Amino acid sequence: MDTFLGNDGLKQRLSTALAKGQLSHCYLLTGPVGSGKRTLAKYLAAAMQCTGSSRPCLQCPQCRKVLGGVHPDLITVDDPEKKIIPVKLVRDACADLYIRPNEGQKKIYLFPRAQDLNPQGQNTLLKCIEEPPAYGVFLLLAEHAEQLLPTIRSRCVELRLSPLPEALLRQELTRRYPNAGPESIRAAMERSGGYLGKAVTALEEAGDLLPQSKALAEALCQNSPGALLRVTAPMEKLKREQLLPILQQWQVLLAAALRCQCGQPALYPECARLAQKCSAAALLSDTEALRQAMELCEANVGTAHICGLLATRL
Repeated sequence: MDTFLGNDGLKQRLSTALAKGQLSHCYLLTGPVGSGKRTLAKYLAAAMQCTGSSRPCLQCPQCRKVLGGVHPDLITVDDPEKKIIPVKLVRDACADLYIRPNEGQKKIYLFPRAQDLNPQGQNTLLKCIEEPPAYGVFLLLAEHAEQLLPTIRSRCVELRLSPLPEALLRQELTRRYPNAGPESIRAAMERSGGYLGKAVTALEEAGDLLPQSKALAEALCQNSPGALLRVTAPMEKLKREQLLPILQQWQVLLAAALRCQCGQPALYPECARLAQKCSAAALLSDTEALRQAMELCEANVGTAHICGLLATRL
């Protein structure tokens, strides 16, 4: 699991259990969004199915199928469209558990939102994890162990994911985003709490500022209606699919300026200027105006009308 960054103690613990053939039949992976729970679950599942000499080898057919999300014996139990995971899905998984694996050594059931099982679903799951067949494995992912019933937790081995060391996180972000400036990297790191997934999300949400975004920041900092009109007027000719990404980045920019006022590092120099020149009330009002403009854009309202509204509201 060397390709999984950080968490060296946890990886050593798993490697030792794997070498001794003492892996648990039920693991509870905990940590905030972006902490790497899904990545670790993927590598753990690959290690269980791997036919190579060093597990997971990431090269054998079993590993490649797990990593590609097409292994028939890795079953994801979830319905992303439902806030609460339906109990029927859990019952179906429990029934399927007693059908032997198709081709793997284990039959692995992945619950990516275990915290979204209601008490009935958890109690149904409990019956499965109490005495599963030898090939049955459960990987439960949750932000906090306390979100699951004590009876579930008592039958799991918890793997609590930790933040990455600062130097390792900076090194990985710099490798992935060579064009990102040091300030953007630092801001993403501080916003992430040390978790790679959160830092990556922060950088990808930021991206490079569009010319319209830089111009908007300058107009707002100058408190200049004329400058604002010079930004919005040419945008009236854009198509809706061209206008929407600009509005989305404007909202990210203003939200980042608000966070900057609360002491968080600036994603862009423009954020720091906006935080200094604009009041929180003004930034909140402009953010609301952008939210309404994006709703109108998605409702197929004409771009000229949307840009005129923004010129009035901002």
